[in-house]
Amino acid sequence: MDKQPRWTQTWISGTRAAGVDLGYPGERLGLPEEGSGSVGRFGRRIGAIMVDWLICTWAITRGLLQADPRHAAWIGLLVFAAEYVLLVGSIGMTFGMRLFGIRVAALDGGGRPPLGAVLLRTLLLCLAVPALIWDRDQRGLHDRAARTVVVRL
Repeated sequence: MDKQPRWTQTWISGTRAAGVDLGYPGERLGLPEEGSGSVGRFGRRIGAIMVDWLICTWAITRGLLQADPRHAAWIGLLVFAAEYVLLVGSIGMTFGMRLFGIRVAALDGGGRPPLGAVLLRTLLLCLAVPALIWDRDQRGLHDRAARTVVVRL
């Protein structure tokens, strides 16, 4: 019996198991592997979005606005979208992103993304599904559509 892996072992385990080296996340984009300017990883991004969601839904929607609990989810989503557009559009990061040491950068130069890209990215982020489908550079579909990348500070 030969020692070749079964055909299912190559695609179930991913391309790295098949011997394909894809490089590190962000290499294709010209970003460093680690440190400032490298791709913001999954844990930091999830932590940041959870902080932002809690701020928008609990602190602002229920605390300051005292929204009816039946409508709080939709109002919280609108507050969340407003926070993203205002803060990412002006300083390139939200409160949660700052806390976790990441920011949103435009692909063409690494600076703050233009307002149109921020609006598109925010709309797709609020739909949730595009943000859950990632490429090998750990960019969601919302980042790809807006031509942005989340990087470490």
